[in-house]
Amino acid sequence: MFNRRDRMAPNRGSDEELVASAAAGDRAAMGELFVRYRQRLRAMLAVRLDQRLQGRIDPSDVLQETFAEASQRLAEYARQPSMPFFLWLRFLTVQQLMQHHRRHLGTQKRSADQELALGSGVGPDASAMSLAEQVVGTMTSPSLAAARGEMAARLATALEAMEPIDREVIVLRHFEELTNNEAAQVLGISKAACSKRYIRALGRLEEIIGSVGDDSA
Repeated sequence: MFNRRDRMAPNRGSDEELVASAAAGDRAAMGELFVRYRQRLRAMLAVRLDQRLQGRIDPSDVLQETFAEASQRLAEYARQPSMPFFLWLRFLTVQQLMQHHRRHLGTQKRSADQELALGSGVGPDASAMSLAEQVVGTMTSPSLAAARGEMAARLATALEAMEPIDREVIVLRHFEELTNNEAAQVLGISKAACSKRYIRALGRLEEIIGSVGDDSA
């Protein structure tokens, strides 16, 4: 159902080596780190940016703000890395995105303290409709393409019945393309628990897609 793609730039050094060089003042190393993970961060923004802000917020601006923040804080991170570099960069991107949500939506958006507190740095929850549109967008059958809007709405309704953490496992593993270890760290659960939830959630998602597709036939 899904094709996993390697979105990282060709390896020109480990993250640790580039972080050390960037912390010592090598701007090219910092640029290489950001380019390496830019597309993965874009994938996160695509599914987590509130739909009401589509067209009002440019993901490129969010990433540029993240780059500036990361450049300022890299020396601090290098002295005491608390997580892998990509997860740290993702965390900073999440913070920038949440600031945009608060600035543009104000009281229309849930309090930051209520934003899916499954683990540190998960970020604004991916809505069922956003996830549904991403899933339906992978379907290329002409008959399905004609009914994408209706299918997305029906799929979103069905996805609402899933536990939020199960939806998040799907988002993190497939749409953000995190590894099981990365997803477990973001969610604040064990690797074994994350793996079990992923298998269960994926099976449930496939059942939902199948039932929606059958109903639309």
